[in-house]
Amino acid sequence: MTLQEIIDDSERIVFFGGAGVSTESGIPDFRSPDGLYSQKYKFPPEQIVSHSFYMGNTEEFYEFYRDRMIFPDAKPNAAHLKLAELEQAGKLAAVITQNIDGLHQAAGSRNVIELHGSVHRNYCTKCKRFYPLAAVTDTNGVPVCECGGRIKPDVVLYEESLKTEDIENAVSQIAAADCLIIGGTSLAVYPAAGLVRYFNGKYLVVINKSEIRTDKSADLVINDNIGKVFSEINVN
Repeated sequence: MTLQEIIDDSERIVFFGGAGVSTESGIPDFRSPDGLYSQKYKFPPEQIVSHSFYMGNTEEFYEFYRDRMIFPDAKPNAAHLKLAELEQAGKLAAVITQNIDGLHQAAGSRNVIELHGSVHRNYCTKCKRFYPLAAVTDTNGVPVCECGGRIKPDVVLYEESLKTEDIENAVSQIAAADCLIIGGTSLAVYPAAGLVRYFNGKYLVVINKSEIRTDKSADLVINDNIGKVFSEINVN
């Protein structure tokens, strides 16, 4: 079957996506040859975006975070827009994303589960007041709340746990789906990657530039740019 035929035959689609969904919007991924982990910094990027590094080297964390993790001018691409269209048509039940860029919401998607948080939410670790992205982008050094507390991005760093509510919501959505589309992710980051095992529906689709382990159990595998693939879908 083609992707179009699968989508036409499905009533409750769930999309599970990763960094590859946003690369066509100009946001680098992590593990490709040009990704963040292949670039040279004073410390390895994986170490910089860890909780322990954030606590012990906060200024250096924010220097990297502002430079390489925030892309305020990025715009939704064809994949984001088509997913929002599928939701509006009643075909797509939820988007589960490992990305922190907020582009799914910018495209118009409403039911978005952000497993790793969002750069658009920031909070004071002392008084818990929330701040928009500008609290980080429009400041230098470590952003500070009016109460004197440190402002931290509401993103899940290495060594931090995913929110229980998000995990439970994702599991519920995947378990209830009749079609699960996995796109733009290597499924290398746990526990997020382990959530796909809860799918017991009719169609499993993988759209990714390179092969991933889930290919073997998928009903359809497409190794191509995800924006290109989704731009060719007609929403009935």
